[in-house]
Amino acid sequence: MLTRPLSLGRGVRVGAGAPLALIAGPCVIENERATLAMAVTLARLARRRRIPFVFKASFDKANRTAVTSFRGPGLGEGLRILARVRRETGLPVLTDVHETAQVPAVAEVVDVLQVPAFLARQTDLLAAAGRTGLPVNIKKGQFMAPGDLAHAVDKVRAGGSRSVLVTERGTTFGYHNLVVDMRSLPRLADLPAAVVFDGTHSVQKPAGRGASSGGDRAMIPVLVRAAVAAGVDALFLEVHPRPDRALSDGPNAWPLGRLEALWDTALAVRRAVGGR
Repeated sequence: MLTRPLSLGRGVRVGAGAPLALIAGPCVIENERATLAMAVTLARLARRRRIPFVFKASFDKANRTAVTSFRGPGLGEGLRILARVRRETGLPVLTDVHETAQVPAVAEVVDVLQVPAFLARQTDLLAAAGRTGLPVNIKKGQFMAPGDLAHAVDKVRAGGSRSVLVTERGTTFGYHNLVVDMRSLPRLADLPAAVVFDGTHSVQKPAGRGASSGGDRAMIPVLVRAAVAAGVDALFLEVHPRPDRALSDGPNAWPLGRLEALWDTALAVRRAVGGR
């Protein structure tokens, strides 16, 4: 359990009594112009509503279903775009790392490193992320019980980072479906880490469309309300101006224009239950 809030950079704090935080952005960098436009819109929302906010986007989606799926611009171009987002919006930035070799270069640009769910047991990657000293967000593997993340947190902390977040994003349930067990959230809260709920990947249907993943977007508000009532420290939401045209994870992305309304709902629940 956290005893004091974690700093995610640029004045954003999360956990241990800090206000509910938001990590949001597109699944993947589709192009520079669209990514910057989304980041500017999100930065304005964060300033206007005083939301502790972190922008997220991936430079490479290394675990797409099919070999022909869009993956993003890659490391070099992706980091250049993320650096511009950080510079021009003033937002802290989060992105994924998939290999130990990527970690040093990514750590020079972003504020928070993220270890994807499929890699949440990779010791070398977790330790390398920890050695940067940056905050590290570990996505809970779809195949993991909440208590299993204790070992992943230990690996990051052994590397040197004391700022760790853990994210619930659903558990494999049969074929092409995920389910969220809300009992996971208070169990994750026993770890020395901030607890995040990913409301968008939790409604994903992996490979549900054959060559790509599907999703049930209508269930995002339902799960967000439940997770906030359970006491999470932050929400993680992938957003897009036109989710049905998104190049990755569109079926489980939340419309950018409806984000503020969803945030209002989350805050209303937070006030009603009085935090964790």
